[in-house]
Amino acid sequence: METVAGTSLIDPFAVAVDVDKGEMPEATNRQVRRASDMRGYYVDERALERLIEQESDPLHYEVFEVPVPNEYGHLMYCISKLQPGVVGEECFMTKGHYHTQVNTGEIYLCLRGEGYMVMKTSDGRFDAQPMERGKMVYVPPYWAHRSVNAGSEPLVSFCVYNAEAGHNYGDIQTEGFLKRVYRRGGEVVIE
Repeated sequence: METVAGTSLIDPFAVAVDVDKGEMPEATNRQVRRASDMRGYYVDERALERLIEQESDPLHYEVFEVPVPNEYGHLMYCISKLQPGVVGEECFMTKGHYHTQVNTGEIYLCLRGEGYMVMKTSDGRFDAQPMERGKMVYVPPYWAHRSVNAGSEPLVSFCVYNAEAGHNYGDIQTEGFLKRVYRRGGEVVIE
């Protein structure tokens, strides 16, 4: 593979996206997170264990990627598909992450469903942007972020970020987020 100024020169390509299913059929990377993979992320750990046992460790979310080189200049993109549901009263969510290269942002375009992009900074700032079909959310550099499904169908997003950004899940597992999204009495509550 030829490189120019440290960036691999690759051939252009195109991939199909099944918007109705919320999948990228030609994905060569597919991450699958089940309820058991979310231990340590929800407030009500006992409710999570009941869910794992009673519903045979249900699917939480999937990420579909056709990777590009993890180098400056390339853009990584993916489809994220987060299932609907609750753990106790807390809405299903992704693990969330900072970027390893903290000075990189990310764009999420909601293709289907409804929920929130919940974000925080290490110095205590918090934001929750609504996600709904056709709405794009910009996650600036330095902001940790996670998707939360507050609806009744899968929350499907198209995501784009710098290929060299990387993912830091560890800090989120130890720090958590300042606020969470709950479904109480048919209403969505952020607290």
